Amino acid sequence: MAQSALSPAAAPSTAPVTLPIRAILPWAVFFGVLMLVLLYFVGAEQGATSLLSGENVHEWLHDGRHLLGFPCH
Repeated sequence: MAQSALSPAAAPSTAPVTLPIRAILPWAVFFGVLMLVLLYFVGAEQGATSLLSGENVHEWLHDGRHLLGFPCH
């Protein structure tokens, strides 16, 4: 009673899609640099290595710093 409209030989095959490394590499580098900058600002933007003067960056990132386990006071 239940008959398939497609025969087993006509079923589409699933092949993995290959992505060229040259297409992914610029985005991987961009996000890698972005993550390093964020890690710097969350983890080290205070004191002797400070790029920006004042306490504003420290205060904006204070809770994230504690959440990630960075000491700040």
